[in-house]
Amino acid sequence: MDQNGHVRITEVPFRPPPGGPPGVEVWDFARLRERAERNGVPLGRPLRAEFHHLIAVKSHFLNCWADDAEFVVSPGTWLWICAGQVYRFDDGLDQATGTVLLFMPGFLDTATLAAAHLTPPYPTGPILPDAEESAALDAMLDLLDDAYRRTDALPPDARIDLMRHLLAALAFRLGHVRHRRQGLPEGSGSDTFQRFHDAVERDFADGLLIEDYAATLGYSVRTLTRACLAATGRTAKRYLDDRTALEAKRLLVHTDLSPGQVASRLGFTSPTVFGKFFRRCTGETPASFRARARSDEHPVAPRSRPVARSPRHRTGDA
Repeated sequence: MDQNGHVRITEVPFRPPPGGPPGVEVWDFARLRERAERNGVPLGRPLRAEFHHLIAVKSHFLNCWADDAEFVVSPGTWLWICAGQVYRFDDGLDQATGTVLLFMPGFLDTATLAAAHLTPPYPTGPILPDAEESAALDAMLDLLDDAYRRTDALPPDARIDLMRHLLAALAFRLGHVRHRRQGLPEGSGSDTFQRFHDAVERDFADGLLIEDYAATLGYSVRTLTRACLAATGRTAKRYLDDRTALEAKRLLVHTDLSPGQVASRLGFTSPTVFGKFFRRCTGETPASFRARARSDEHPVAPRSRPVARSPRHRTGDA
């Protein structure tokens, strides 16, 4: 914690080893622990990396937090932790075996990620392929690991291209497994939803209403709602509410801001309006949520740093 009693989130940059391919690394869990210790990265504390993690567990179980949820990743299961998401490993990293792929946003192009259903809304929770799917994914992972470790097999540029193609194939296969097995709607990743998602991430703390987003983006509220329902199963208003409530949770757990100050940060017109909003979204008052989360052995983990914006006109129905 810092001097104000706030939980300190460690920012983790991408540090490729000398001579390694830029933008991607392939590690086993032992190397993940070794590199973290060498660089002073506390894997059991909240972390925020500038790169993606794609984790495949082979044996034992891995317990980790990502955003505000705890996951138990069992053998044969995959977990995607997105760049910018806050996470930590709670248990099992010393006993579990497996592989973690680390790669920067942009190493795979946006068209590949969209075709693989790996654009917003991002994967949440473990992905458990069936036996046939697991065999195919393991074969792709072995090829990727071989390309990473055989540094002299190809010229550097060809090696990077090969790894990019292999990772794209792996992400494509895994994304479709997740999409199919979780029963996600086929409309995920539409341009309308992507633009709305980006606008919400940029402006959610400005107190804007759905009507403001629609006007700014040049859509009707109905169009935004259809796009959100197709991508997430939630209305546009619910999507915005959930994002705002998530940031409120982060501020309540990881800062000493009063509920009134949190309300101001998130664009609410008064603490009373914020309290009604928070209770409607979470079933708890801000004070009771803070007390419960801070007394828990594993408090809620945030996804991104708090954003301080000027309050505007969000009301209890925002």
